[in-house]
Amino acid sequence: MARALEALIPHYPVTRIPYFRHPSRISSPDVPLFPRRKFNLAPLLWELCSVCRIRSIRASAKPLERNAEGEGEKRFPEVASPNWTKSLAKIASENFLPLALICGVLLGLANPGPGCLADKLYVSKISTFGIFVISGLTLRSDEIGAATEAWPVGLFGLASILFFTPLFSKIILMLNLQPQEFVSGLAIFSCMPTTLSSGVALTRLAGGNSALALAMTLISNLLGILIIPYSISKFIAAGVGVAIPTEQLLRSLVLTLLVPLILGKAARELSKGIADFADGNRKLLAVSSAIFLSSAPWIQVSKSRSLLLMVKPEVFLIAVVMGVVLHLALFSFNALLIPSLSLISGGTKSPFAKKENTRALLLVASQKTLPVMVAVVEQLGGALGASGLLVLPCVAAHLNQIIIDSFIVSLWKQKEGSFENAKIA
Repeated sequence: MARALEALIPHYPVTRIPYFRHPSRISSPDVPLFPRRKFNLAPLLWELCSVCRIRSIRASAKPLERNAEGEGEKRFPEVASPNWTKSLAKIASENFLPLALICGVLLGLANPGPGCLADKLYVSKISTFGIFVISGLTLRSDEIGAATEAWPVGLFGLASILFFTPLFSKIILMLNLQPQEFVSGLAIFSCMPTTLSSGVALTRLAGGNSALALAMTLISNLLGILIIPYSISKFIAAGVGVAIPTEQLLRSLVLTLLVPLILGKAARELSKGIADFADGNRKLLAVSSAIFLSSAPWIQVSKSRSLLLMVKPEVFLIAVVMGVVLHLALFSFNALLIPSLSLISGGTKSPFAKKENTRALLLVASQKTLPVMVAVVEQLGGALGASGLLVLPCVAAHLNQIIIDSFIVSLWKQKEGSFENAKIA
């Protein structure tokens, strides 16, 4: 009987059986005659999901166009996954200077102790010295020639800094704000020469004519020592005698501006290794210059924090807005005159038509210096009000002009980057 049943059972090929069974166990009741194979579905499901995912990515990606002859297969571009770390790093790199300035202000407000200590250790003067050493190291001889060719731009910049923009003080004095020292302080601030370091640093970051910016900075501050007393007496003091420490200011300007610039330039000309290092590490030197520049708001806010807390927030906010409006008015004044000056002096061949020159002009001629203003206020002896209240709105105005211009420089750089990418594409 068993043999008859065995004859009726179909025999499958040996190659389809996963393993051989012993003949003696075929008839065993404990072992099934045809054992079931166990299948693991996890690898199969994973493979199906991978195929679906690849097909969806290829469906969403646009294929590359064929060449003119229609040859070649269509290739799909790689789909880049979002990387927030790289995006944030790129934003921080493009806006490093304004972020550094804002951090300096917040640090001075949160903890003024280190900033006051840095002021006693003359960190601000050391930072200005470092900025102009870097300017000398990166100043090429051809840039000096470019500054010489742009002398009409420089001449107008000096006239704007020393003669035109002080006229805005008459408009500022028409405002009614208490305490009155806020208004008088901003009026004095408008009579000052350009900033000692930030205008040059921003011009270099913007790719402008840095040699022209240096020339306007040095000459306006040296001439400003002689012109400031006349401007304050004529436009603000109304007959009040104002004495300016001419020798002290002149000595300070020479030591903090002219000497480091000459040292940096001499080092570049005397050593080819230093020149190659400066040319190959311009981005590093620009970051160093921005760090030096950010120390100024940190120290000024730390020194003025106690006065700031004494003033009503709404009054100080109005003074801050006034400082912002003053800088935007000076910037707009210079910007509106550039097209007319370009048309008068030769059109497209005019030095006013070159963006390197106009950027230097806009950044340098629209800013006012705080250290010289502080030195002038100290010599007034309270003739126009309390010295601390005169200086306080100017500290905010000084910080605002640097922050605003640093954002403008960032926009210029981003616009140039997008334009270059469009040309490459």
